[in-house]
Amino acid sequence: MSKIIIGSRGSKLALWQTNFIKKELKKINKNLEVEIKIIKTKGDKILNKALSKIGDKSLFTKELEEALLKNKIDIAVHSLKDLETTLPKDLKLAVVTKRHSVEDVLISTKKKMTISSLPQNAVVATGSLRRKSQLLHLRPDITVVDLRGNVPTRINKFLNSNWDAIILARAGVERLKLKKYISSYIKTYEIVPAVGQGALGIEINKNNKTAEELIKPLHDENTFFAISAERAFLKTLGGGCQVPVGANAEIKSNGLYLSGVIASLDGRITYSKKILGKKEDCEKLGKSLAQDLLKAGAKKILNDIYKK
Repeated sequence: MSKIIIGSRGSKLALWQTNFIKKELKKINKNLEVEIKIIKTKGDKILNKALSKIGDKSLFTKELEEALLKNKIDIAVHSLKDLETTLPKDLKLAVVTKRHSVEDVLISTKKKMTISSLPQNAVVATGSLRRKSQLLHLRPDITVVDLRGNVPTRINKFLNSNWDAIILARAGVERLKLKKYISSYIKTYEIVPAVGQGALGIEINKNNKTAEELIKPLHDENTFFAISAERAFLKTLGGGCQVPVGANAEIKSNGLYLSGVIASLDGRITYSKKILGKKEDCEKLGKSLAQDLLKAGAKKILNDIYKK
């Protein structure tokens, strides 16, 4: 294959991710021609509503997946927290690249501001139910307002607002060289990250064996195991953007640690647990942790949310 077409969303972060993959592919094969095809998704078009109110994770992937199925592009680069846990039958997640830091960050005009040092009755903006519920669990006095848009847009909205802070993913902020705005890094035990946060995935048409061979060297096995555990956890819960679910898998010398959390929308009730096992059993671990939390009482939280 002398040419490869990468499908990407048009946001600055999506293009950073796609250009990163392009550079890595060019390192492997200097003669490879790489074309980037920008595809607008539903999630990019509807910016005036909360994600939880307009659909599931396919908001940011469906149009890219349709292009893969029609062979209009060879590969699609995704932020893995946007990719649904069940893919169309002719597509596959072929590569997961080495993961960036997974935690969320607090952005405030005051340096070293943390969740605990935010003023009483502070106003914090986020577009994520997961962040909102866990934040309210830590600080019930806080008012959470909705925030949508890409990373630079969110930061600009904050700078022109009277909010006390916003919460974003560390990976996106740092990839776009906006680290100067970070006030503090939120510990993963305070706010458990989104499934797949900080990791990039490359999705392909199963029949495109040439593209699969070409991208194979970019695969990071440990990140793949971690992501698989988190995605199995979410899949077992049947969750997407509408549910306040977080998961974080870490691979250490003695195995894979997976933390999971399910919280009520107001943050008053949270179920969380950690599990340890072999990294090769990643999917079993994810499924097992989800089932444990459901049995503990989280099923009622999810049922209540789905009714609404």
